[in-house]
Amino acid sequence: MKLEGKTIGFAMTGSFCTFAKVFPQIEALADQGADIVPIMSEISFSTDTRFGKAEDHIKRFENITGKKVIATVCDAEPIGPRKMLDALVVAPCTGNSLAKIATGIADSSVTMAVKSHLRNKRPVIIALSTNDGLGNNAKNIGYLFNMKSIYVVPFEQDDCFTKENSLISDMSQIIPAIESALDGKQLQPMLNILK
Repeated sequence: MKLEGKTIGFAMTGSFCTFAKVFPQIEALADQGADIVPIMSEISFSTDTRFGKAEDHIKRFENITGKKVIATVCDAEPIGPRKMLDALVVAPCTGNSLAKIATGIADSSVTMAVKSHLRNKRPVIIALSTNDGLGNNAKNIGYLFNMKSIYVVPFEQDDCFTKENSLISDMSQIIPAIESALDGKQLQPMLNILK
């Protein structure tokens, strides 16, 4: 398997409604033999929502990966200097985290992990989940497309009639996106058009 023996950081941010789509991809990644380093934003690490308790999400993440979740800026900072990862996935990536990554802000465990990892010119794979992807965050998405070492999981409008600015990546494409990114290529087509 292509990802067997690869060390993949997997960072989750607070799009809680998307966790149910993301966890099966983490499990599939583990099944392929990848060594997964779990990372959660402080919000996703500490917030109970109608989509589940933080404690349960943490336990599930740690059970899949066999490692304690990184959830502080301090614990994320060594990722780059120690060259800990072959690739880093941010899934789901909220508009808030997306904007910070695009502008170089590293004030959370996830954004610090990205900034630290990018110093090694190794791939960061972003799976969008944002209600303002075609609104205020459109400029940030465009900016990320032109950044070195940034790759995007193919995405689409998730509800164009009631949330016209909302974008979500096809989480089932996370593993192919990682494989392409490790080859230095953006998985295509990047934009899924509704039929």
